[in-house]
Amino acid sequence: MRRGLRQAIQQHFHLTVVGEAAMVEMTVGLSKAFTRETDDAPEPPARSRQSSRLPPGAKNYLTPDGAARLHAQLERLTQIERPKLTQASNDPVARQRLQGLDQQVQRLRESLATAVIVQPPGPPWDQVHFGATVVVRGGRSRETRYRIVGIDETDLDRDWVSWLSPIAKALLNAGLRQRIRFHFPSGEEDLEVVSIEYFTTGI
Repeated sequence: MRRGLRQAIQQHFHLTVVGEAAMVEMTVGLSKAFTRETDDAPEPPARSRQSSRLPPGAKNYLTPDGAARLHAQLERLTQIERPKLTQASNDPVARQRLQGLDQQVQRLRESLATAVIVQPPGPPWDQVHFGATVVVRGGRSRETRYRIVGIDETDLDRDWVSWLSPIAKALLNAGLRQRIRFHFPSGEEDLEVVSIEYFTTGI
């Protein structure tokens, strides 16, 4: 079921992983094939500004701990990583990495500037809202856990799904013990909501 869900999410909606290692790989990782060997080679063209991944009119919701993680990542990049690259600015590879890092910093700042931080509801937790960690039971009594988070918090390896993803849309506002139908690539399946929790701590 988890493999089917991941395929459904990737087919219907573009999800971005914000784990630090993945973000660094996507934004600053370079292949030697694209690295200038000498300073006589032309400067690489500037990358175009990345457009917003939010649909028009959609709010940039973040969980409190998600906002804290983005703040911590921004501080690490600006206070630690960027000064290191600036000192090595004569190195062509460092210049390209600095360019990628600056784009990443800009994206983080824009995300935090437009963020709507959603505080978790108080108990009893009997309905699925943004920020909820939901356990569902599917066919053959298999249980799967999802956490519904902001688009910049999405991490499929941790089963953190964007609130705009198909599975999140299916689960939002569902009640405890409620059954929903979700369309996987292999077909539709009944899912029962067996647990709802909210967390605000941890970075």
